Amino acid sequence: MMSASELRMHVNNGTDSHFFDRSSMRFFGDRMSNYGVCSQPVRVVTGSGGIYECWELYRRHPVKHGLQNSAYFDTVTYERRLPSNG
Repeated sequence: MMSASELRMHVNNGTDSHFFDRSSMRFFGDRMSNYGVCSQPVRVVTGSGGIYECWELYRRHPVKHGLQNSAYFDTVTYERRLPSNG
């Protein structure tokens, strides 16, 4: 099982992502206490057709402008994966 804090540590140490940067989180009105991680990895199909096992990071409550979408991070590389819209 992965916690939101553990996921943040892996993403910050293993990638060039700015998802958890203080300035990014402030811009969206986010706090770490608003995040949760699903207990099991989920399969994500990206727009390019790739299929990845990912941790789903969800927001417990909407932030600025009603934003409440989940973010998906690869279970191996911790890169952010964007699911296809179809």
